[in-house]
Order: sequence, then C-alpha cells, then structure tokens
Amino acid sequence: MPELPEVETVRRGLAPHMEGRRVRRLTLNRPDLRFPLPEGFRDRVEGRRIVQLSRRAKYLVMTFEDERAIIAHLGMSGSFRIEDTIPGVFHHARSKDQAHDHVIFDLAGDDGATVRIIYNDPRRFGFMDLVEPGELDRYPAFAALGPEPTGNLLSADYLAERFRTKKSPIKAALLDQRVIAGLGNIYVCEALHRSGIGPERAVHTLVTRTGRASARLEDLTRAIREVIAEAIEAGGSSLRDHIQTDGSLGYFQHRFRVYDREGEPCPTPGCRGIVSRIVQSGRSTFHCAACQA
Repeated sequence: MPELPEVETVRRGLAPHMEGRRVRRLTLNRPDLRFPLPEGFRDRVEGRRIVQLSRRAKYLVMTFEDERAIIAHLGMSGSFRIEDTIPGVFHHARSKDQAHDHVIFDLAGDDGATVRIIYNDPRRFGFMDLVEPGELDRYPAFAALGPEPTGNLLSADYLAERFRTKKSPIKAALLDQRVIAGLGNIYVCEALHRSGIGPERAVHTLVTRTGRASARLEDLTRAIREVIAEAIEAGGSSLRDHIQTDGSLGYFQHRFRVYDREGEPCPTPGCRGIVSRIVQSGRSTFHCAACQA
C-alpha cells in the first residue's frame, strides 16, 4: 500500500494540473470503488473550481471553491495519470489498463487549457469520499490522526510524552496513526535501522526517568524526518503498484538498508550482522539484530 512519500509524490505531480481548474465533466465508470461513491457525486463536483490539492497522512484532499472536498485514498493499486484531452495525444504515456479507469476528471482553466486526470485502480481497494464545507476536520479518518512526520509538530519531546508510560514495541507504536500520521511499514523499518533501535524495544525505555526524550529518541526522530524527506525526493518506493503521475517509478527502493533485504549483509559501516525478518502483528519487520538494540 502506498505510504506517505508515495502519496506526497502523487500530490506534487497532480497539483500543477488541478489547482485553479474547474471540473468540466466527471465521468464515473462504476458506482463504487472499495466503498460506494458518494451520493450525487457528479452533480456536487461538476462546474466547481479546485483551489487546493493537499495531503493528510496517506490521503489526498481536493478542496473546491465552495469548501467541499474530495478525500481520495489509493488503496493497494490505485494511481492517477495525466492526459491531454486531444484524442490520440497523451501528455504522458499510458501505464495502466483502461479497463480499470474508474473515475475521470476533465478539467479546464480560465485560459481554456484542458487536461484529463484519470483514477485507475485494478484491485479497487482505494476510495473517494466527499465532505461538505466545514466537515473536513471532523472526517472520521482524520479526527484522531497524530502530527505529520514532515511538520514542526513532530519532535522528540512530543514522542517522549506519548511513550513515557507505554510498554508496547517501538515498531507498533510508530505504526499507530494516532502517534504519527502517515508512517508505514517500509519507512518505520528504515528509520529504526538508521537510529540503531531494535523493533521490539519497549517505547518507555527511550524516555528518561524525568520524562524527557533520551538521546536515542532524538536520533529516532531525526531518522524519521530524514527517511521521509529522502523518500519524497526520490519519488517514493515502487515495489508493486506505485507509479508517479507521469507513469514513471519511484526509486527509493534502491536505497533500502533493511526493508525486503532479508539475508543480506547489514550496510552499517563496521557491522558484520545480517538483515533478518521477524513478524510483528502480522507484518514483516526487517532489521539487523547485531546493530539494533
């Protein structure tokens, strides 16, 4: 499933083509994705100008001039692509089977320029919802989300406050979207390895007796920020279904230190360990037992 860097990459690719343009036509090629599409979706969207395309955690948010907003989640295999609307001429090369083109936005700017944004989803685990003005902050999926790992609210002191009385493993704590919004399995594994922290370590051991962040928790916070920033810069990670809006692949997977590298030598300088895989809460965790503790 696409994680925060992949969704942010999609947002950056779409924003210049969507922001400021009106929805001339919304084509719905089926009534549902993972869930039924919103009632009256077409009528509530057509003719309205998109003023902002933003992201919250792993969700895209298209905000209209009337403050309605579409919330979109890519699921396992969802992707957007950008096409010119001149028949037979494509802004970017096709990368998906048209049979899975489920939602199509035909957009037009004040200068008359048109563009087509197509949502394609073979497995249909993604979804789109529509919220009314003033309801975005109360949207159920957003209500309990923690701070973004890219924002100023994420700090070692914040994590110390959340962790000081908890005994859960650090891997599970970081995947809890109520603690940090948008972190997923790949980038948690990578951040833990960079900071030398074992995935099974109890979170309260990263907090001092006085309730302050330890040096190791400072290192972890810094590693989270670095991994996310580097992954966004690289266009995310393409393991199975993730593609950018121009049809190209992300390439952060070529920088993985431990994720999906079971049996390979640990890349930490001077470490003779081997990357291993364990299962935590039904999910694979990749780590080096020799340098992560």
